[in-house]
Amino acid sequence: MKTVFLVLAFGIATKLVNAQLTATPVCPPFTVDVLAGSVNELVPKSAIVEIKTKFPCFSSIIEKDSVTVCAGVFYPDKFINFYTGRQYIEIGEKFKGKLTPALLGTARGNLFNTLGHPKLKDPAWDAYQMAYGTLILYYNAAGKINKIQMCARGTDAIKLCQ
Repeated sequence: MKTVFLVLAFGIATKLVNAQLTATPVCPPFTVDVLAGSVNELVPKSAIVEIKTKFPCFSSIIEKDSVTVCAGVFYPDKFINFYTGRQYIEIGEKFKGKLTPALLGTARGNLFNTLGHPKLKDPAWDAYQMAYGTLILYYNAAGKINKIQMCARGTDAIKLCQ
């Protein structure tokens, strides 16, 4: 019986000796330039390695794209996700960072001076042709922007994740 306790005590002591402190990764502030289609100079075509190096505080990474899952680097606590397999960046309603121009919460009717006419229009969203590809703005019931997607592809080639 003494031997069992001695082995158990030795095992616990060994685990405690090997325990190490690990620091939580800290990200720089997210700065989104909607007109340029970039986040801290990362674009929708950026690779997973570039994104996780620039923003190491990700919650999850999905490496391969499949029929049911989209590849990307995800920051749900910051309300921003990089869908690398589909080449777009999604910014949610409660985005924690700097957005230029500050479109979240803007009324649908106040966008012409900034973005011009949308290329495609739907009751729930508008798609604008941009130099980098396509900007999709989603609207809530009050007609205010609640989600932004910046895609490297044109409107005819976009494949979004659901």
